[in-house]
Amino acid sequence: MHDNHISWLAAALVTLAGVSPILAEDSTFQPTPPQSRGDVVLTDEAKKLHEALLMIDGHNDMPWEIRIKGSSDFDKLDISKPQPKLHTDIPRLREGNVGAQFWSVWVPVSTGYDGTALLSTLEQIDLVKAMIKRYPDDMELALTVDDIERISKEGKIASLIGVEGGHCIEDSIGNLERLYDLGARYMTLTHSASLSWADSCTGEKISGGLNPFGVHVVETMNRLGMMVDVSHVSPATAHAALDASKAPVIFSHSSAAAIAASPRNVPDDVLKRMPENGGVVMVNFFSSFIVPESVARYEEGKALEKELTEKHGAEQAAVLLRRWKSKNPQLPGNIHDLLDHIDHIVKVAGWRHVGIGSDYDGVTLVPKGLEDVSRYPYITQGLLDRGYTPEQIKAIMGGNLIRAMREVEATAKKLQAQAAAK
Repeated sequence: MHDNHISWLAAALVTLAGVSPILAEDSTFQPTPPQSRGDVVLTDEAKKLHEALLMIDGHNDMPWEIRIKGSSDFDKLDISKPQPKLHTDIPRLREGNVGAQFWSVWVPVSTGYDGTALLSTLEQIDLVKAMIKRYPDDMELALTVDDIERISKEGKIASLIGVEGGHCIEDSIGNLERLYDLGARYMTLTHSASLSWADSCTGEKISGGLNPFGVHVVETMNRLGMMVDVSHVSPATAHAALDASKAPVIFSHSSAAAIAASPRNVPDDVLKRMPENGGVVMVNFFSSFIVPESVARYEEGKALEKELTEKHGAEQAAVLLRRWKSKNPQLPGNIHDLLDHIDHIVKVAGWRHVGIGSDYDGVTLVPKGLEDVSRYPYITQGLLDRGYTPEQIKAIMGGNLIRAMREVEATAKKLQAQAAAK
């Protein structure tokens, strides 16, 4: 048989067996463990490869930092110039060869309790659009995959909007549709607290996943062409979203629970469902989510804070907690900790289902070697060192997200056509 006939037959057999052809193909590749966990040294090969690929980061929280540290004013905090107090500025985005960036328009969960969540989110969307308008030679708003590809080819950073937390819609499908119309192309179903319709991985378990309204939210996002983001949700909610969604889902900034046991990471039983769904897990860079020792200390610190607050009150608890943290500091780890998460997701879900979602400017500690947005080429180098092919690296660094988003767009067109035909 010719090779193409063999490939066709293999795909047909696994399809008949109820297994995704993507999964069967992915299972043949196993990353090579590194001989050294020292500094990653950038080679000419990696530089050329990184310059040629479309680098997409699924989650950056700089807009909130601009709001807090610069009063939402780019005259006060001009990102066209180096900003050492941030992980992100335009010179370093250029150095990292970022072709597309999802800017998070996160607002605190507390805004969901005082009725200001939607208003604050709209302000953050306005801030992102003001940033794009302020730096037209460097950024342009992207709403579709075609936009991403065109803008990046023109040498600009395709700038997309991601809503972080379903508290922003204030239990209103109309508000969800409004956010999409304003440019949001994904929404994280929850943030750190559970909602009446979706459980968070770090909140009270209310619905056991998604209630009927939560399923309706997912279905509406499918119809709109808005990616369903299941970072921050409980495993039960992730499974429920996978059950409900007719389009690929994403984890915009989460890593592998089997490597570091943070509740913010993705368990293997969810990872195993990604090939069938077509979704993408975009790895998070926060040391306290990806470095096993730091995860343990981070979770211990959160438990201690709760205990101290209940016992002594918030003010005294803060003093005691600072004292504890000084004796139990978080360990940053290094770039190999991140690469370990990529390796694990590849082994369980396949290389077509992993991407990059740094969480820069939304976290307080990042691994050595990943200090800011200029450092993405070192991930490319690290993947080369572990035996990944250029095709696989291009997929991980952006191509997988492009494929998933294109499928989301196609699903929306199909659902809209079906609705119009009724």
